[in-house]
Amino acid sequence: MTITSLEYFSALVQQASDVLLFEAALAIAQDVYPKLDFDAPQNELDRMANTLRQRLATDATAIQKLRSLNHFFYEELGFAINVNHYYDTDNSYLHRVIAKRRGIPISLALVYMELAQQVGLPVQGVSFPGHFLMKLTVPSGDIMIDPANGTSLSREELEERLEPYLPTATNEERAASRLSLINYLQVAHPHDILVRVLRNLKAIYQQGNHWQRLLEVQQRILILLPSDAVERRDRGLAFAQLDCPQAALEDLEYYLAQRPHAADAPALQQQVIELREASRRLN
Repeated sequence: MTITSLEYFSALVQQASDVLLFEAALAIAQDVYPKLDFDAPQNELDRMANTLRQRLATDATAIQKLRSLNHFFYEELGFAINVNHYYDTDNSYLHRVIAKRRGIPISLALVYMELAQQVGLPVQGVSFPGHFLMKLTVPSGDIMIDPANGTSLSREELEERLEPYLPTATNEERAASRLSLINYLQVAHPHDILVRVLRNLKAIYQQGNHWQRLLEVQQRILILLPSDAVERRDRGLAFAQLDCPQAALEDLEYYLAQRPHAADAPALQQQVIELREASRRLN
């Protein structure tokens, strides 16, 4: 029996403790690239890992492996931020990132982490505000890595990066946040990483009013966050733009039931009335 791309994605992420992160992230591209060959990017990554593995001494330390990986990934293979086309959706589709060697921090991190795992480096993702990071734990402590270029970040650099995301905090709250920086450096669950990838795409498709693409992204987000009222609302708004009043109605009514006093509730209540009328006309 043939399964849909959504069913396949759901199967990959359904085990909360054993998510196939790289494959699930790769599968996101199926909405835009329905004939995606999963084997090709995985084989390319395996080839890269084999090349690197052959260069590593059998007794190489984690730090030595990290240095070799950084040189290989950024200098030899040429992976980098797609500065000229940062908001190109291909930057979030891993097979295109691997092919073009260009991406955004989180997609570069996904490729880097998969390669690291293959050479025995347990590099993990960190959903830091604004800019996705990576972490490698060694006996001397945690190494925080910028996926843009592989550099290790000091505590001072991390605090400086955190500062813009505390604009409404008091000086006392800012100091407390800096003191509890460790809270922002926790390893991200695969579901959280996938949601972040999808929300990057969501922002681009919303900005361009690409409602069908937005709906496809929302469907995936809701596989990961089935009870999230805001994501249900946003899927409902996409359904409404695509002239699917009944589906839109269900999502918007769910949102209003969960958030009856939300700032956008009055406008959505009016839209619900209009959707009910539209749904009746269709029936």
